[in-house]
Amino acid sequence: MAVEHPVTAPSGDQTRIHNIGYRSYDGPRLGRAYARRSLYSQSLRGAYGLGRSVKSKVLPMLLFVVMCVPAAIMVAVAVATKADELPVGYTRYAIIMQAVISLYVASQAPQSVSRDLRFKTVPLYFSRPIETADYVRAKFAALASALFVLTAAPLLVLYIGALLAKLDFAEQTKGFAQGLVSVALLSLLFAGLGLVIASVTPRRGFGIAAVIAVLTISYGAVSTLQAIADAQNSTGSIPWIGLFSPVTLIDGVQSAFLGATSAFPGGIGPSDGEGVVYVLAVLGLIAASYGLLMRRYRRVGL
Repeated sequence: MAVEHPVTAPSGDQTRIHNIGYRSYDGPRLGRAYARRSLYSQSLRGAYGLGRSVKSKVLPMLLFVVMCVPAAIMVAVAVATKADELPVGYTRYAIIMQAVISLYVASQAPQSVSRDLRFKTVPLYFSRPIETADYVRAKFAALASALFVLTAAPLLVLYIGALLAKLDFAEQTKGFAQGLVSVALLSLLFAGLGLVIASVTPRRGFGIAAVIAVLTISYGAVSTLQAIADAQNSTGSIPWIGLFSPVTLIDGVQSAFLGATSAFPGGIGPSDGEGVVYVLAVLGLIAASYGLLMRRYRRVGL
């Protein structure tokens, strides 16, 4: 039979208070703004593998080179042949290279958020003077900035090459500015969608597969449906079908308002009225992505 023994509190002679040298922090307290900037900077550097292992740098740097090399080749051809214009317009370049951009988002969006979910470090962020909105804004801004660098760098190569080829300065500057507006919208849209998808799972591999599926399969499906509509002479439905893919959304906005040539079948881009719908759809998706991220991380941080 078990015998219960009474538990007695230690007597006063057995208790001790030891001073092990801890001191309170009396330095400057930099607050939320500094924490937000630090998280943004660290996430942006991580998007290109900076501050991480050599293995982590290989893919983002390789994709950056892949984005810029075709632009450099086009510039070399334009200079050598003394062409009157660049082979590809500034607004068209990102659409042509959308597969590379999608692969970059698929690889870096999970890297940005999935590890924090997997190792349960998100509540640690919120134990400091940083709130859910600070975390979401820093991650969103960092990935969007990394994407803007990826997509704007080849446009800068094209612009410098055009000036070296002595093409019209005003025309090239206007085209370059339109291209920057286009890739800025693309960066915000792709960053938001990529982060929302990656934040659903702590498994990086699942996040990569899901982002690739959403960005590339949707583009393939929409392009196929547009080709079928064009073959059946149902040209009026082509712009509306383009609302269902992130890539074709950007294509529709720039062809309606930025003077771009549409990649839709037959070059039939949206009209001005349809272009307004495209703009609202892009801005709505960006806002919805931000809202979903806020809701997701409010639950995670509890």
